[in-house]
Amino acid sequence: MTNLKQSGTFPLGDRNVTRLGYGAMQLAGPHVFGPPRDRNAALAVLREAVASGVDHIDTSDFYGPHVTNQLIYEALHPYAQNLVIVTKVGVVRGADASWNPAQSPAELTSAVHDNLRNLGLDVLDVVNLRIMGDVQKPSEGSIEPQFTALAELQRQGLIRHLGLSNATSAQVAQAQRIADVVCVQNHYNLVHRHDDALIDELGQKGIAYVPFFPLGGFTPLQSGTLSAVAQRLDATVMQVALAWLLARAPNILLIPGTSSSGHLKENLAAAELVLADDVLAELEDIFQPASGP
Repeated sequence: MTNLKQSGTFPLGDRNVTRLGYGAMQLAGPHVFGPPRDRNAALAVLREAVASGVDHIDTSDFYGPHVTNQLIYEALHPYAQNLVIVTKVGVVRGADASWNPAQSPAELTSAVHDNLRNLGLDVLDVVNLRIMGDVQKPSEGSIEPQFTALAELQRQGLIRHLGLSNATSAQVAQAQRIADVVCVQNHYNLVHRHDDALIDELGQKGIAYVPFFPLGGFTPLQSGTLSAVAQRLDATVMQVALAWLLARAPNILLIPGTSSSGHLKENLAAAELVLADDVLAELEDIFQPASGP
């Protein structure tokens, strides 16, 4: 069995978690909507993840909607004492599977209660505010009303810790003036590296950075270099991409998702894949910064 501790640990709120976790998004049906194709397989993947040493699971009640949280409850409740479940609010799903902003204090409060109910919890470990100014990428704009509403729910004892998703550096600073931010979850990988400075900034403050779409997400990145490195190391491209992220900064926590037990084992094996300096340099060359005017 893979030793996940080889990936290291980093604080997530008041707990240290293993840096290689699991994202539950892919457990829902196509387009993260509706039930899984194979419910028993989805439950088995969750149980295997925790049995393998995963102590950080990322989810949201708008995955499905409600599907992934209900699967997590069925598979894992009562939860292991060391398991940290991180969820997100700020979005609702339309009947057509669309992703729609739900950012008012009332909508955020309702979403928190939905997560509590479907996960079977009295308190949520971490709640990320999914900022929806620009659905595709972080964009500037005040998040004071939304984050204040979540901070009030934290004061009421319904949330232990707060985080942000799809956030800019200025929004992190604004949120920090309202309540502590323990993590930021943004799009980041070998070629999508707009957050390089933010990762380092957060690391200096002891804040976790949780990249999603390590291989590009719905439009997977294509790289001959990445494929060649993976083949040379007898690894998968996902393992190499994850290992690069682990090497990038100690405050990076990973949440690769899959609905396959086989892919889960492959992904977790990235904890033991150490990339030599020359390999890291080769992978670094994949990134081509945008040229100036």
